[in-house]
Amino acid sequence: MTKPKTSQNLQKQESGQTQESKQKLNQKSQKAAKKSKRQHKKLTKKQKIILAIVIAIFLLAGIGVGIWIFLNRSEDAETLDEKEEIEYAEPIYSALTGLEIADEKLNSSPTYCVQIPNGSTDGARPQAGLGAAAVVFEAIAESGITRFAAIFQNAEVSAIGPVRSLRPYYLDWDTPFDCTVVHAGGSDEAMQALRVGGQRDLNESYTYMWRESGGGRNWNNLFTSPTLLNEYNGSKGWTSSQPKVFPRQTPSETTELLERRRKCAEQNSAEGVDDNDDNGSEGALTCEAYTPATTIKINFSANTSHNVIYNYDAASNTYLRSHQDGKPHLSYECPADLSKPNTQTACGEPKQLAPSVVIAMEVHQSTMADNYHQSIRTVGSGKAKIFQNGELIEGTWTKDSQDARIIFKDSNGTEIKFSPGQLWISAVPGYGKSLSE
Repeated sequence: MTKPKTSQNLQKQESGQTQESKQKLNQKSQKAAKKSKRQHKKLTKKQKIILAIVIAIFLLAGIGVGIWIFLNRSEDAETLDEKEEIEYAEPIYSALTGLEIADEKLNSSPTYCVQIPNGSTDGARPQAGLGAAAVVFEAIAESGITRFAAIFQNAEVSAIGPVRSLRPYYLDWDTPFDCTVVHAGGSDEAMQALRVGGQRDLNESYTYMWRESGGGRNWNNLFTSPTLLNEYNGSKGWTSSQPKVFPRQTPSETTELLERRRKCAEQNSAEGVDDNDDNGSEGALTCEAYTPATTIKINFSANTSHNVIYNYDAASNTYLRSHQDGKPHLSYECPADLSKPNTQTACGEPKQLAPSVVIAMEVHQSTMADNYHQSIRTVGSGKAKIFQNGELIEGTWTKDSQDARIIFKDSNGTEIKFSPGQLWISAVPGYGKSLSE
């Protein structure tokens, strides 16, 4: 028979059940806590991985930005260096003219020696392109009428001429410039000298020259251009020249000389002394003596229509050329983009010729047996008067051979450096004379 449960037994039973429940609950709680802890640990690892990825992305982005900045700064630095090089690059000068040019390669461009007439009544004037020549030789061709051998390199005009015949003395002056001799026939002596000398040669050609119609040009109507001359040279494979050039002052040297003279003139005027006197006052400029020359008269012969006058223009440091009657000697300077222009209708108003240097070179000259053509001694030596920077320099000239260039020296025997710009050399015969005032 079952014993009835007493209250004490019930309490013991309930107490046992409670403890058992608490133990089970604690076990569940501990399991949940461990699970939660494991989950927490797993989440933390993910976060770390994500964080690491984010950091890596930022690092890579930062490195990329840094590289971009570095490269751009390098490019900027290179660009700046290039700008500085351009800004501070030494200027390049033409070996032939002494004027600034864009590229050293232009000094080896082909040169052309064009024979240009100077008749006063036969349509030769005004000439075309004569102002663009680097060097001009002037001498009597016949009957007191002068003719020019004009040397061109990189001329920016579209017409040069008229083109006329060659004389042997012009060929002697042309040869040192390693040029293509451009002419329309010539004396027998000149044509024979060409055959013997083997110079580059372009005789009258309607492929590379043209005739200008109208305007009273008469027989002086044959013209050429730098473009056509370059085409001719190209067809012959003559792509460069090595001219024997005259020594030149740089533009800055000429400017400094003129500025020093100006200051000396002001200083001497203020102190009441002659412009050419040396001034020994403390702090004063040292002023070198020179012979001023502002007007030049060159007489070739009794044919006064070919004698010339030059007036020095201090503002441009050039010598304005005029005929003996006082009228300016003019030349058309046709724009380079024209094709075979009519000089008198397409090229605007002609301009007065104004070389930077004028030389009167005294030569031995005589009339040949035909009593018409002239003979000029080109190889040898003689007196010379050089006019540049408003100054007269008494000197000499020498030429040792046909291939040799002329050497001009002052009275001390020092070779003269010419101011930049056009150089005009007049061969004055022994029966003529050169004067300066």
